[in-house]
This record gives sequence, structure tokens and C-alpha cells, in this order.
Amino acid sequence: MSASASERLIEATRDLLWERGYVGTSPKAIQQAAGAGQGSMYHHFTGKPDLALAAIRRTAEELRAAAEAALGGPGPAYARIEAYLMRERDVLRGCPVGRLTMDPDVIASAELRAPVDETLDWLRGRLAGIVQEGLDSGEFSGPPRAEEVASTIVATLQGGYVLARAAGSPAAFDTAVRGLLALLSARTDR
Repeated sequence: MSASASERLIEATRDLLWERGYVGTSPKAIQQAAGAGQGSMYHHFTGKPDLALAAIRRTAEELRAAAEAALGGPGPAYARIEAYLMRERDVLRGCPVGRLTMDPDVIASAELRAPVDETLDWLRGRLAGIVQEGLDSGEFSGPPRAEEVASTIVATLQGGYVLARAAGSPAAFDTAVRGLLALLSARTDR
């Protein structure tokens, strides 16, 4: 029962953070969504910040694992980047990690912000490594630096989420991704 209550609390917090942000996620809402009482919450976690940190870490780990599943696959650099960009996403909900960057309480807390920063840094680094592979093999033509291309990929994804949410349609995200892939394709020697 103990692990089950802890897991339910973390999962409920993850969902609420994604939907409402940190400020909009009250301990009472977490307890209701998890079907757990106040005593159970404070038995497992010292408070909302501790529980939120566990939820943010879990979300960051899952995002990295999903990204790595596409980026670490076989094939040339372009194909792996394409697989990552085209993977299934809940576009209208936005990026569960990227959305946290818009939450002033998360950004103000070095502890809560750390898994967000680490994940975005990891993603840019992982993408830069793949772009560099493509540059080194001659698949991509220069001169852009791999780090600049990687940042452009991440910025396009995050911006695509914003545009899709604003329009209430995933079409804006899809258009941004297709445009980025067209730019990357123009730099390949395929």
C-alpha cells in the first residue's frame, strides 16, 4: 500500500503540473486526484515542493527516455532526427517539461528548475552530437555549428507547442516540424 500511495501521489502531481502548473496544483487537488489522504501525502513527502520535485524528475526521465528511443535508433543522422521530431506527442497539452519553464515558481526554485534545465541541456547536447555525426560523415553540409542546429530543433519544437496551443490545433506544430525537416533535408547530401 505504501508504494502504491506514493506512486499515485507522484502520478497525480505530474498530471496536475502539466495541466495547471505549480501554483495551480494544490496539495488538496493532488490528494483528491491520487485518492490519498493528507497523512499519506506527508508520510511520503515533506510537502508540495518535495512531491513536485519527484514528479518533475519522473517527467524529465520519461521525456529523455522517449527522446532517446528515437534518437538512439539505427540510421543516418537525418533519419534519427526525423524520427524524434515525428514521434507521437500530445501536442495540444504541450511539452510537460517545456511548460514548466513558464511557471514562475518553478523557475524561481533552483531545486525545482534543476531537472528542467538538465533535461533541456541533455536534449540539446544529444541532438548536437547527432548533427555533428551528420556533419562529420558528410551527410549534412556546413557551416552551421551542431550546437546551433540543436538549439534550433529544440526551439522549433517548443515554439510549435505554443503555436498549436494558441490555435487549438496540432496543425501549427506539424507545420513547424515539417518546415524544420525541409531545412535539414536541404542540408543533406542524400
